[in-house]
Amino acid sequence: MPLDISARFTFWLDRPTDVLLHFEAAMLPEQTVLSANTILSPALHMARVPATDMIGERILLRAEGAFAVNYRAQVEVKRQLADVATLAALEPHELPGAVVGYLFDSRYCQADKLQSFVTTRFGGEEGGARIALMRDWIAAEIAYEGGCSTAETTALDTFVERRGVCRDFAHVMIAFARASAIPARYVSCFSPGVEPPDFHAVAEVFLADPATPGGGAWYMVDATGMADPATTAKIGVGHDAADVSFMTVFGEADYGDHEVRVSHSS
Repeated sequence: MPLDISARFTFWLDRPTDVLLHFEAAMLPEQTVLSANTILSPALHMARVPATDMIGERILLRAEGAFAVNYRAQVEVKRQLADVATLAALEPHELPGAVVGYLFDSRYCQADKLQSFVTTRFGGEEGGARIALMRDWIAAEIAYEGGCSTAETTALDTFVERRGVCRDFAHVMIAFARASAIPARYVSCFSPGVEPPDFHAVAEVFLADPATPGGGAWYMVDATGMADPATTAKIGVGHDAADVSFMTVFGEADYGDHEVRVSHSS
């Protein structure tokens, strides 16, 4: 059943300022955008640019004053699904070149600082079984608490403080996976299961694809438990939240209100 998606947000720019927006569901083999309508306030300049890994598009604009974004779409998800716990890992030398970069530390995901804990706590399992164990540990040990983190909060901060929002849960999951030599990336998305409704974030891990001998595929993992991969629409992917923020301002801005709604089409 398709998803009905709507998102709107506003902001104010005191002077001409460049802004990078990334909020539209991507057109992918695993999901079809059946319809989409994006309405933006007039801008001094606007261009569309490819997003990370060529998944989705960003809108690069220059604007001044009040600015509003209104987006509506209908998306059908046709994702390959699997029980992550049953999947094997690929050794680093077996990985496709495009995936290798997702083994490395990034701004918000310091896998090297968590490697000792990961090895000690989860060392009894391998591959997808370890991913499932780490996902369940995060769900049990980290409290979901709105407003407790900032744009500076890292996976290590969340691990120490044991609280966060979806962004933080995803960062810890990614850091744990990379500390286990399993490629992991950050996914911004829309999901009907998110409470309160908002832009959502999950992790994706690269594991063996049972349908392709010697091959691998990306699989969604949401330690918050709110997003079902079968009904989650991707916006974009990246090494961490820095790559896929729905709004990046190259200057100063006053953020206004926003509303995101995702539901199954009736």
